[in-house]
Amino acid sequence: MYSVNEVVLVNVDNKPGFYARIEEINPDIKPGWWQVRLLVFTFPLQVFTWILDEFQLEGAEFTMGGTPIRMDPVVSPLVEERLRQEQEQKEQLERQRATNGNSKVVSLLDRRKK
Repeated sequence: MYSVNEVVLVNVDNKPGFYARIEEINPDIKPGWWQVRLLVFTFPLQVFTWILDEFQLEGAEFTMGGTPIRMDPVVSPLVEERLRQEQEQKEQLERQRATNGNSKVVSLLDRRKK
C-alpha cells in the first residue's frame, strides 16, 4: 500500500501519464475505501482527490470513465543503486561464509592422540 509523500507514476490507458506525490490518505465513508489526495506534477501544479479501494492503492488497475488507470511506485535511481550495492555486499558475505564453512577443521586434541 502506498504511503504519504510517496511519488507515483500514473499510467493512463496503459501509457505513462503523469507523476504525482501522495499528499494524504484518509479513510472514506465506505469501508475498505480511501480518499487519496495527489499533488500532480503538471504546470501549473494540480491537486486531485481520488477515492480508491485497498487493491487500487496497492497498484491494481482501475478505470475512470472507461479509461484504464494504474499507479506505479517511482524509485529514485540513487535508491536503486544503493539497494543493488547492499544486495551485492550481502551475496559476497554469504559466499565468504560458505567458503569458510567448507574449510576442514582439524581438532588439536585428535592430532595429539596420534
